[in-house]
Amino acid sequence: MLQRIAPITKNLLILNVLFFAAKYVFAATQTVNLDILLGAFYPLSDNFKSHQVLSHMFMHGDFMHFFFNMFALYMFGSNVEQILGDKKYIILYFGAGLGAFLLFNLTNYISAQSLIEDHGLSASQVNEIAALEPFMVDQRYDDLSIIYSIPMMGASGAIFGILVAFGMLFPNAVLMLIFPPIPLKAKYFIPIYIVIELYFAVANNPGDNVAHYAHLGGALIGFILVRIWKKNLHQWN
Repeated sequence: MLQRIAPITKNLLILNVLFFAAKYVFAATQTVNLDILLGAFYPLSDNFKSHQVLSHMFMHGDFMHFFFNMFALYMFGSNVEQILGDKKYIILYFGAGLGAFLLFNLTNYISAQSLIEDHGLSASQVNEIAALEPFMVDQRYDDLSIIYSIPMMGASGAIFGILVAFGMLFPNAVLMLIFPPIPLKAKYFIPIYIVIELYFAVANNPGDNVAHYAHLGGALIGFILVRIWKKNLHQWN
């Protein structure tokens, strides 16, 4: 039997479904590329627009990206929403998404500046690289081109904020892992998951297109917010 979905979580699920469907409808009609319009580009890119700070949270790269984010939102969102209440839950969701955007782009900025200095690139050369499609430039500049040319998409940062909140609010809830298929309490599972994300973020393996630092940014904001709110438990709505 399906669990009852709390109202804000339900609306977030509906919005994400609508955006995901719209992406493919517009792509089929070849009218608008929503990935470009609503995905969040690196803030120093010419393609960056202020609305992307929020709109990227409703865009997803492919079905599996969309499915796993929505499955996590369905599984954990309602419980967190019922404890925090509408206002704090909305702050958590979008605050974690914003934290993901900020940490991801902070690390991108550090990487971009390092690459620019290592290659001794001028501002005009950087602009030329940024204007080209990824992998259409000299192979030495691929990493810099990716930073400028590929938009950030997904609700993953917001979802990680919810996951951390769930672990803090329901530490003894037992979660069943997919692999290996063993039960594990949330207070152990969530920290282990965060450590794995940190490892992959630092490792920066070639071909890994997952925004691990975005996940960590969302998790950090979730931790900070819930830690503050837990000190004022009597004020929760």
